[in-house]
Amino acid sequence: MTNKEKCVALIRSLETGEKEPVGFINPNKYIQHNLMAGDGLSGFGELLKSAPPIKANVVRSFQDGDFVFLHTEYDFFGPKIGFDIFRFEDGLIVEHWDNLQETVIQTKSGRSMTEGNTEVEDLSKTAENKEMIEKFVNDVLHGKNPAKITDYISTEKYYQHNPGVADGLVALGKAIEELHAVGMPMIYEKTHKILGEGNFVLTISEGKFMNKHVSFYDLFRIEKGKIVEHWDTIEEILPKDQWKNSNGKFGF
Repeated sequence: MTNKEKCVALIRSLETGEKEPVGFINPNKYIQHNLMAGDGLSGFGELLKSAPPIKANVVRSFQDGDFVFLHTEYDFFGPKIGFDIFRFEDGLIVEHWDNLQETVIQTKSGRSMTEGNTEVEDLSKTAENKEMIEKFVNDVLHGKNPAKITDYISTEKYYQHNPGVADGLVALGKAIEELHAVGMPMIYEKTHKILGEGNFVLTISEGKFMNKHVSFYDLFRIEKGKIVEHWDTIEEILPKDQWKNSNGKFGF
């Protein structure tokens, strides 16, 4: 099995109860960044014991070197959309990050939070696309040169899966303006990691949203050098006194 296949099998086993995929986790080294789970394989097990029956449908799966990242529909203490990232050493999972957001059915674009293109294309352009997204992050998300947004996002086709934003570049600008107007701007303070495979690139960032300390996971699909589709999850980062492990939300 490829590392990607191992991760998909592990997530599916949360629903099916199949035991074999747990063997893809290194029992002696499993660094956990889900702040609601204890460290190690035992912490993962304790979290599952406390949970009601879980449903998990992996919609997208990608691999970038030793990292695998998945886009999944969950029912885990309620319906949620999640991104999971796994790091491998010698064929075993040794580290895990995730970001979960409650599922929203009525979205501004009329698109669900997970629908859309799933096929990985343009594998030869992985490095090029990651470099472009890194420039977009710096210029637009971090505000170094926001006027360059049309250099990165297509003005002709931009499908939006953030539930609070409609399709198109104009709608994105309007949503950003509305947040500023009510004194709750979306602020990207630091981007910790950029992962990609072909025409899909995922960024992992932290900042503020609705005046809360949050983690932003943004997935972009690229066509002909421009962003044409976007999915994301935004999760509040709990105060340290509520963490079940000391590894932090990021730690790449």
